[in-house]
Amino acid sequence: MQQYDSIVIGTGQSGPSLARRLTDAGHTVAVIERKFFGGTCVNTGCTPTKTLVASAYAAHLARRATEFGVTIPGQIAVDMKAVKARKDYVLGLSRNGVEQSLKNLKGCTVYQGHGRFTGPKSVAIGDQTLEADQIFINVGGRALVPPIEGLDRVDYLTNSSMLDVDELPPHLVILGGSYIGLELAQIYRRFGSEVTVIELAPRLIAREDEDVSLAVADILRGEGIDIRVDTKVVGVARHGNGVAVDIIHDGVHSQIVGSHLLLAIGRRPNTDDLGLDMAGIVVDERGFIKVDDKLCTNVSGVWAMGDCNGRGAFTHTSYNDFEIIAANILDQGDRGVSDRITAYALYTDPPLGRVGMTEAEVRRSGKPALMATLAMANVSRAFEKGETLGFMKILVDKETKKFLGASFLGLSGDELVHSILDLIYAGAPYTVLQKAVHIHPTVSEFIPVLIGNLKELTDAIRAGPANSDSDRARA
Repeated sequence: MQQYDSIVIGTGQSGPSLARRLTDAGHTVAVIERKFFGGTCVNTGCTPTKTLVASAYAAHLARRATEFGVTIPGQIAVDMKAVKARKDYVLGLSRNGVEQSLKNLKGCTVYQGHGRFTGPKSVAIGDQTLEADQIFINVGGRALVPPIEGLDRVDYLTNSSMLDVDELPPHLVILGGSYIGLELAQIYRRFGSEVTVIELAPRLIAREDEDVSLAVADILRGEGIDIRVDTKVVGVARHGNGVAVDIIHDGVHSQIVGSHLLLAIGRRPNTDDLGLDMAGIVVDERGFIKVDDKLCTNVSGVWAMGDCNGRGAFTHTSYNDFEIIAANILDQGDRGVSDRITAYALYTDPPLGRVGMTEAEVRRSGKPALMATLAMANVSRAFEKGETLGFMKILVDKETKKFLGASFLGLSGDELVHSILDLIYAGAPYTVLQKAVHIHPTVSEFIPVLIGNLKELTDAIRAGPANSDSDRARA
């Protein structure tokens, strides 16, 4: 029996950072990792996929070169083996960095293997048992495999196995029209694949406002991606060297035949083989570990962080989970998940940056609100760069003048969103940003312009085609 002050199970975004804080505070820490260091983000999420996004963007821009007065002799080609090698290199540096930092961390002992609870204070790894008064679970999640007829008899890919592909799929069929599916759809379309996206809901990324959803669909269709919404998959079967997907849309049965099938319809937590029942740790009906606002489980001295607790499912929320726990345990703080403001991005090109409430949520709340929208085609920086797709939208509380939410679909939308996010955290009124003098030419300079066009939510005008209503439009 090995005794430690703390045990960290999993090395995603929360675990390693917490281990460092705990050892800095003098704790003896055991870190358990059963496979790859770095968790979902480093191995199958942000790091590899955004590396692929960069390669796909380079190919896309090369094909548009003549629009910028640049001539590239010959045909633009994508070397998939080289693309994968670059992705593996970037991923490998990140993974190795996490692993070496933990193995060299004074006061920390790393165990490589599958940890399972044997009690509320004990975890077994093979024939070893570790004990600690504090245990932190950071085991992440994996792709959800749906109960589709025939799926067990065909080859299919998930976001993880997709990263092992080093050849161009002739026709990639993607089940799921949300963040993972759409990013990979555009990536592989730009690499040269035919791509079909099948979504059960009436529109893509259904959690977003309808105008955002429809704009994203238009962007992807504009690149030649076949989008099928309000479509149910009723079965799959082998079809030569590929796969046939049986679908129903508007009561009509049809079939789509592709070379590769990618599942991107959701995620499930890696909690089913941790022995949580041996510790008495409660999970919900989907397997997510139930936690309170401080990320404590129902068992004293056990916390759950990251994707496995169902309270965020993003790299940044996982890291914030670490910050919450470290503040409360080590800094005598009083932080909670309820302090967190919803913010995330969809990394299609152009990206979508989102913060706070959607327009639909504001309308349902009944709050008196103001809204403004602006087409990216009116933004001079976007026009100069030839990146004019998308629009900006902000919503504010009419009475308090505080921001309620924003959607930035367009050039630098994933960075632009932080200007609103920071003011929401600061509790500052929109007038602070309205008076700010932003640098020209940037995308950010149009936020004060946008604020100047706020109107009653019921009267607000949608972002339309390029126009010159603003004195700054394309200035």
